[in-house]
Amino acid sequence: MTKRVDVAAGVITRTDGRFLLGQRAPGTFYAGYWEFPGGKVEPGESPADALIRELDEELGIRVRKVRPWLTREHVYEHAHVRLHFFDVAEWEGELQDHVHSALSWERSDAQGVGPMLPANGPILKSLRLPRWMGITHAAEIGVARQLSQIDDALKQDLKLIQVREPSMSAADLTAFAGEVVRVARPHGALVMVNGDADIACEVGADGVHLPAAQLRTLSVRPECDWVGASCHTRAELECAAARGLDYAVLGAVFPTATHPGQATLGWGGFGELVRGLPMPVFALGGLARADMDDARDAGAHGVAAIRGSWIQS
Repeated sequence: MTKRVDVAAGVITRTDGRFLLGQRAPGTFYAGYWEFPGGKVEPGESPADALIRELDEELGIRVRKVRPWLTREHVYEHAHVRLHFFDVAEWEGELQDHVHSALSWERSDAQGVGPMLPANGPILKSLRLPRWMGITHAAEIGVARQLSQIDDALKQDLKLIQVREPSMSAADLTAFAGEVVRVARPHGALVMVNGDADIACEVGADGVHLPAAQLRTLSVRPECDWVGASCHTRAELECAAARGLDYAVLGAVFPTATHPGQATLGWGGFGELVRGLPMPVFALGGLARADMDDARDAGAHGVAAIRGSWIQS
């Protein structure tokens, strides 16, 4: 039986968005491959403590704060590896490479080194996912007003939009989603269409976002570059992971105007539900820009919001 090894890995990001990769040295498994810095979790250590120790030993930096992010598993010939990925939120010191052949600061959208260690490869797509998701409600406020708000938000660097209009007809949704794609493209923003992969493909959107009811009946992942889903329970999150979805949205964290009286998770409940998942999860429900740090501290990839995403116009 292949032994299972727990490994902690850190995503160290500069202010320009580039993240650090290290090249495995000669004499190690997969020599020459690139990976996120980190190492094995020793007996009695938590993954977070192991990462802090490893980054000190490998890179000579003192880590002050890490945030839980993703947990992925990969079976190599020599070991079944469970990788605990963390966002290295605060660190100090000068990088001094003690174990790698080379270090490189890379971009998620234009990686310049390779090959990636197989267990680390899928992380690159997750790093392409923006941290804030704006969700539309054009049927409520009017299409023209929503498009104006989207235009303003794109100018303020919004990079991810979910077109969610359950009360629109297919024809109206197609027209509206097409307009969103048109205005989003020059800004490099991703657009997901809620509930209809065919319309997403027709208008040239980047992917489809599945409501929870649709997720529960999903047998095959839709043929889109990006596929996400709305979730409310751990079972739904695990279903999204099992289907190979790229992300999930989980809520409600706090009370919302959209669903008054709905039970809420709070940050403690949110953190419990997302622990150990292999894909990014956005926090949803009564959240604003000021909640981003709390969301990521709880294990969220970022925040999704309806009203909190749009400049009022």
